[in-house]
Amino acid sequence: MSDAPVTIRTRKFIRNPLLARKQMVVDILHPNRANISKDELRKKLAEIYKVEKNTVSVFGMRTHFGGGKTTGFALIYDTYEALKKFEPHYRLVRYGEAKKIEKPSRQQRKQRKNKSKEIRGTQRNANKKVEKKSKK
Repeated sequence: MSDAPVTIRTRKFIRNPLLARKQMVVDILHPNRANISKDELRKKLAEIYKVEKNTVSVFGMRTHFGGGKTTGFALIYDTYEALKKFEPHYRLVRYGEAKKIEKPSRQQRKQRKNKSKEIRGTQRNANKKVEKKSKK
């Protein structure tokens, strides 16, 4: 099924010189096929516009009801450096161009913040903590 024919059409094509890119809406016709991967779509757009695959960014894919047609958005940057400069970090992570920043979960960060609010303004030694507990 993955080798079924796919038709790619672009519309609303705009050249954006300030961000050094071409931007367009992409319509993909894929009858007899569930969907097309973003990686495969990037490769096909790179062939059509004769650019490197790593300067193409695709996102916002929506498959129409009943299948067979998908619409999304594509950006083709003039250079790889422009892609690194203007593309959001989370999309660079998706394409393997940047590393994900590992940080504690949102809940853990909030708990740490609230814990530090309890301690703020009190002396941090063992005697005070024992006295505080004994009063409760």
